[in-house]
Amino acid sequence: MRKLFMMMMVLVFAVVVAACGNKEENKSENETKNTDGNSEVAGTLNFYTSQPDADAQALVDSFQKKYPDVKVETFRSGTEEVISKIQAENLAGDIQADVLLVADSVTFESLKEEELLMSYQSPEAEQLPEAFVDPDGTYAGTKVMATALVVNTNEVKDVPDSWTVLTEKGSKEKTIMPSPFYSGAAAYNAGVFSRQESFGWDFYKSLKENGMSVTKGNGGVLEAVATGEKSYGMVVDFIVARAKKEGSPVELVYPKEGVPVITEPVGVMKNTDNEAAAKAFIDFVLSEEGQELAAELGYTPIRKGIAAPEGLKTIEELTVLEADTAELLKAREDDKKQFGDIFGQQ
Repeated sequence: MRKLFMMMMVLVFAVVVAACGNKEENKSENETKNTDGNSEVAGTLNFYTSQPDADAQALVDSFQKKYPDVKVETFRSGTEEVISKIQAENLAGDIQADVLLVADSVTFESLKEEELLMSYQSPEAEQLPEAFVDPDGTYAGTKVMATALVVNTNEVKDVPDSWTVLTEKGSKEKTIMPSPFYSGAAAYNAGVFSRQESFGWDFYKSLKENGMSVTKGNGGVLEAVATGEKSYGMVVDFIVARAKKEGSPVELVYPKEGVPVITEPVGVMKNTDNEAAAKAFIDFVLSEEGQELAAELGYTPIRKGIAAPEGLKTIEELTVLEADTAELLKAREDDKKQFGDIFGQQ
């Protein structure tokens, strides 16, 4: 009897060991599947952006369609306010953002200098112009956005071709621009225009003397011009082309002197709690699918081989006003102060 009992115990032990072995095998297989597929990309992803609400939501919806196990939480505001939120969180020792997509490379260079960004060389970045990708992999441009003129065609019969229209007598009190204290594009523009020999800070002083109004963001500029409250505005190009297509009485003008260009970069925060999802998000934004979505939303894609929407110019077609990025980074706060001294704190 004892011998039979011992034989049964050996048999049970063997079955248990075999079962455990199979469980580990299955676990290993599942881990392999998760590594190769989308199922490992899951959890919550905190996305901070300055994109318009509808566009940010369209991007999130498309990403979540591909990665349904990811829940994206979005914080959206102007670039300067987004960065202020990140800096406040950094001081508190707990940055919530996983992924950041805001106006310009100067902003990202500032965060890079503070060592707040993760280095990630997305394979999709190989299809982008080298000049728009950080060589250290902390950020990459996502689209081409020029600041140009918007003109109300009901109020203006002779469409201008120069920035000088904003300083002429005929346009006194009829012009509007976004504030560099809210808009990253406007902050970038102030740095670029003030460093052009043909513009400088005298250009901004002339704008003030001619009654230039300052509003928070680019959306406010477009609304003021489209409704006829103002006749001219300085604004990012894509929202003008979009409004015109929808029937607004506006015209987009790329002034002959040239235009400042931003690329609305994207990057991963260094302390992200969801690295896999953050990297997947970067890959998606820069992928052919993500760039085609950008074009559908009315942006000029940055990826090679994808055409710009009707009414917009590609980077090759633009005369670009440029300034040294390192200098712009160093001088950004001084530039905003100089703007504030001319226009008052806006």
